[in-house]
Amino acid sequence: MNPDLNALHPYPFEKLSALKKGLTPPAGLDAIALTIGEPQHAPYPEALAALVAHQHEMARYPATNGLAELRQAIADWAVSRFALESLDAEREVIPVNGTREAIFAFVQAALDRTRAAKVAVPNPFYQIYEGATLLAGGTPLYLDCTAENGFRPDFSAVSEATWQDVQIVFLCSPGNPTGAVTTMEEFKALIKLADEHDFIIASDECYSELYLDEATPPPGLLQACAELGRKDFRRCVVFHSLSKRSNLPGLRSGFVAGDAALLAPFKRYRTYHGCAMSLPLQRASIAAWQDEAHVRANRDAYREKFAAVTEVLAPVMDFPAPEASFYLWPAVPGGDDVAFTQRLYQEEHVSVLPGSLMGRDNAQGVNPGAGRLRLALVAELEPTLEAARRLRRMIERG
Repeated sequence: MNPDLNALHPYPFEKLSALKKGLTPPAGLDAIALTIGEPQHAPYPEALAALVAHQHEMARYPATNGLAELRQAIADWAVSRFALESLDAEREVIPVNGTREAIFAFVQAALDRTRAAKVAVPNPFYQIYEGATLLAGGTPLYLDCTAENGFRPDFSAVSEATWQDVQIVFLCSPGNPTGAVTTMEEFKALIKLADEHDFIIASDECYSELYLDEATPPPGLLQACAELGRKDFRRCVVFHSLSKRSNLPGLRSGFVAGDAALLAPFKRYRTYHGCAMSLPLQRASIAAWQDEAHVRANRDAYREKFAAVTEVLAPVMDFPAPEASFYLWPAVPGGDDVAFTQRLYQEEHVSVLPGSLMGRDNAQGVNPGAGRLRLALVAELEPTLEAARRLRRMIERG
């Protein structure tokens, strides 16, 4: 077997299961999980209807590049959402089976292992960035996201010598697990660095449509390119998904868009990879990308939920004011996120994810995720609010 497999860390949820092993929660309390970021709001019904209406197309092989109608629907959406002058549906868009699959595959295709191959990732982070890097023969470069830097990577802390070895920089905005949003100025500054040091910027924007202020949607990497007059999106690719936007995680549908010079060889890789999206799923995706009403309603539901949970938890926990995504990133009273997680499960039957399981120790031996929790507010309002009440109840018991 590939020896690089031995470098992979157990996934955070495997570690969480081990932490809970042998613990017995109260029998009189229903289990509530705030762990996995799996949307539990109702899926967009028109997408489901399209899936059924086109089920006969399961009899056909799909093309790697996807249906022209899907690529155009994606391009039209991106142009409208991010104020782009244009996005070439033929050359600058590839439909994919969700961002997880695409992010992993992109690193395999993009990393040049014949030379030094560092991939910069935020720390804490979505574990696929690290796993994809290790299996492509690269080395992760962890950039701490702390309260001091607004829970966003500080690229000014990277030395000139280190930049020479960096081939890819991953952004996650809005961030998982922190919810922090990369500003337009930060996008532009990173593009300037990419030009200076010749690396690819890969921006994971799968939470971009879950924002709390309707008047200020998070900016995106391609939007920054457009403002800079960078019409070819050179060195820039973005990843988007219907999982969070349309509550369709099981559809496994998203897209990669950006620099055509990067997407052409990536498409060639995908032809061999055999990961084309089935035609009924593509038809459902077209329906979802062409409708915004259900997305606004989804944001309304999250907005209500965040307000209710914040009212319960703010008096007893410190956390950054959420801008976007569906996560809260509170500091743990006492600072031990693992012990707190175990106690919460054992006393209140609520499962959360310790922040330390999503981070790695830095050069000073400090894990920037330690001492915090990732709370995924994905369930409907009442169970989520009940979990928040139980969490507060435990804290107030001391």
